[in-house]
Amino acid sequence: MSERWKDFEPVLKNEAPFDRMGLNWLIAAAIATIVLWQFPAGDYILYPFTILATWFHEMSHGLMALLLGGQFRKLEIFGDGSGVATNTISLALGPIGPALVAAAGPMGPPIAGSALILASRSFKTATLSLKILGGFLLLSTLIWVRSLFGLIAIPLLGLIILAIGFKAPHWLQGFTIQFLGVQACVSTYHQLDYLFSYSAGPLGLSDTAQIQQRLLLPYWFWGGLMAIASLLILVQSLRIAYRSR
Repeated sequence: MSERWKDFEPVLKNEAPFDRMGLNWLIAAAIATIVLWQFPAGDYILYPFTILATWFHEMSHGLMALLLGGQFRKLEIFGDGSGVATNTISLALGPIGPALVAAAGPMGPPIAGSALILASRSFKTATLSLKILGGFLLLSTLIWVRSLFGLIAIPLLGLIILAIGFKAPHWLQGFTIQFLGVQACVSTYHQLDYLFSYSAGPLGLSDTAQIQQRLLLPYWFWGGLMAIASLLILVQSLRIAYRSR
């Protein structure tokens, strides 16, 4: 065994992964991901994570609608990295319901990502989280995904994550769940200009514009608030995950 892999021997004996997984690399990956996503070529350089970011975003819209008593009718993900969640919301909720569903797209992924990062503090929970995430990708395909590209890409991602959860060594499982958690947190920044835009092109209003319509404060305020909140969630999650016991 090389000297490099000997560094992971304590990890293979079921010690917590947080002291061996490279906090600096995770931070560098987060920054690089955010920067690359701001350029047209970035979506293709980071293609698997672009698709995963879209899945996190659109699933959060749909699941919030379900939690509020509405319907999550279908999820469409396309080859260019875009996606649409079709849902309905109970009118009894007034303006709060649609605002929460709109906010769930940018804010749901950082919350889920935080849970994944915190799960890395134990190999048992890291492995379980990989299996849950991979399984949920497959389940979402069966229940909601209705675009041809999504029917291929989403289960493929799910199978890869499941394979890591079942077959990969412990150190790789720990790093993977942290890395996926970081990717979920920074998916808010997938299209940073979208957070600070009123229009979403042919799709209509952006998420922040929809919140503005219901809660009055301008869309750029909500965009800034969610960008800051996502960053704070990421930083705090990593701080806890790498904190010594």
